[in-house]
Amino acid sequence: MRAIAAQFSNYLCRRRVTINQQSRNFSSSNSKDEHLLLEHEVERKFGWLSKSIFFGSALYAGYQFFPYMGENLMHQSVSLLRVKDPLFKRMGASRLARFAKDDGSRMKIVELGGGKELINMLSTAKDDRTRKAALNALSQLSQSDEVLASLYRAGAISVIRSAPSSLEDADIEKFKSSLMKRFQDLKYDVSS
Repeated sequence: MRAIAAQFSNYLCRRRVTINQQSRNFSSSNSKDEHLLLEHEVERKFGWLSKSIFFGSALYAGYQFFPYMGENLMHQSVSLLRVKDPLFKRMGASRLARFAKDDGSRMKIVELGGGKELINMLSTAKDDRTRKAALNALSQLSQSDEVLASLYRAGAISVIRSAPSSLEDADIEKFKSSLMKRFQDLKYDVSS
């Protein structure tokens, strides 16, 4: 990097010397025009240099960070559901709720054991915030019919029904009712 900076500096210095010699031969108005042209050229070259350094750094950082994205992060989130601390369980559930944006990622979460762990989390939750996080993640996962059938087979209906209601947090009731409605729709689709 220092070598490139030294070559760039040498290039600029040589260019100034030749322009200064040429400018002595012309009138002062020509000199000002050439000086402005030179400044514009230096600014353009320095702009491209700084942009290429920025994009190169961003590309390198992205290359170093990319392995931690995707499936590894899903594995970590499912692992957080197995921890005893409710804070970590809530963090894992909220991550899984964010990852469950399409059917493929929802199925991947269930394949990793996320559905069963969320049901276990809901059944053992002692506070409303933990129940809300589990119900939110289950609600996001239930947007896929295949995942909904898998949750049904894992016994999610009984756990959702037995989850205590909350007088303080209306979202818990909203999530419970939407999940129960989705399971009802699944039963009607299967029986039809």
